[in-house]
Amino acid sequence: MLIEFSVSNFRSFRDKQTFSMVAAPRLKKRGNVFKPDVKGEKLPDLLKVAAIYGPNASGKSNLIKALNIIDNIARREPSTQFTPFPVAPFRFDPELANQPSCIELHFIFEGLRYQFELGLTEQRIIHERLLTFPQGKETLLYERQHLSTGDHYTFGEQLEGGDDLHKLWQKATSPQALFLAQAVANSSEELKQLPLPLTWLQSGFWVIDDKELENLKDFSQHQVEKFPAFSEGLAAFLQEVDVPIANIRTDKISISSASLGLRDPKKIERKTLLTHRTELGEVEFDFEDESEGTKNLIGFWSAWDSHAQMKKVSPSLLALIVDELDTSLHPEIVVSLVEKHINSASPAQLIFTTHNTHLMDAKLLRRDQFWLTERDANGATQLRSIHDFAGREGEDLEKRYYEGRYRSLPFIRRG
Repeated sequence: MLIEFSVSNFRSFRDKQTFSMVAAPRLKKRGNVFKPDVKGEKLPDLLKVAAIYGPNASGKSNLIKALNIIDNIARREPSTQFTPFPVAPFRFDPELANQPSCIELHFIFEGLRYQFELGLTEQRIIHERLLTFPQGKETLLYERQHLSTGDHYTFGEQLEGGDDLHKLWQKATSPQALFLAQAVANSSEELKQLPLPLTWLQSGFWVIDDKELENLKDFSQHQVEKFPAFSEGLAAFLQEVDVPIANIRTDKISISSASLGLRDPKKIERKTLLTHRTELGEVEFDFEDESEGTKNLIGFWSAWDSHAQMKKVSPSLLALIVDELDTSLHPEIVVSLVEKHINSASPAQLIFTTHNTHLMDAKLLRRDQFWLTERDANGATQLRSIHDFAGREGEDLEKRYYEGRYRSLPFIRRG
């Protein structure tokens, strides 16, 4: 589960900005928080849900992109081919042009708290450090720093493996690979210390942006074809959010080889058909004829269903992070999704960016669950919680937001 996430010198982020899932004390709605299960430590409660608001081009999506970088790097397969990292420094400050973009994650997995730090340019990893906190005591596992003389490593006294194995891991690590990933790849199964944090970095959160949502739409259609239970669950989900679809199935159509100029006797084309039910009867529609909102819901269901299943297996293993959750969706549908997550017994997390101020309802979320982005005079993203502003619990957050009490509104020139 995610505790905090920081980013600096990345796209619109200049100075270090920190997004936190740590719950503020003394606020009500205790169902919106959970107590993290950490061995030997008593940590503050964590939030189940957080919503990030801000004008267009204020940095909301850049925050999500930074998280996606961690997932990208942690999952990279070893390769001799150079692939630039998807990072870019803050462009308005020339002094930062050659400095690394920095990302820092604090998280909990399997009862242990970790801190992972990463600094990188397009060409290589500059800095990498992993700390753990057994019984609450800060313990360095390793630190890697790229200097003019090459990569220099510091290994903590508690790091498993011994000097010879540490040197092997060091030699196996290329400029574009995580030391953590190479150490795990070159370890025996008896060594358990480093695989745990790597597992979380690879699978602990799922970022859904526009590209991933398109992939999920295709994936949902394949699942409909293979698994009747998935189709039934998807139809039930759509009905719950007032999309009148009674059934979803896959139709296979044989296409003449002559018309396609193929040697094979026939080609099979698959179509996803959705049955809409009204008082006048039922009609089937092709997936491509559905609205963008319905298509997005069908894609999102794959992630939502996987998230639900993962919550049962290991709640600390998956935070669902969605860029623009409200894309093509009615505000009440978004509210319904958030309510479902809050009311679930699992402590898994949901984080999303949105423009849907309908969610700014003190009856649904707490003040500390709303985060805001805005650009300062230098074009740099500033990130803060509504709870950082003076106010009282239960106030009309949406009204105060539009009054400019929390800033983070677009400045529109008229006339």
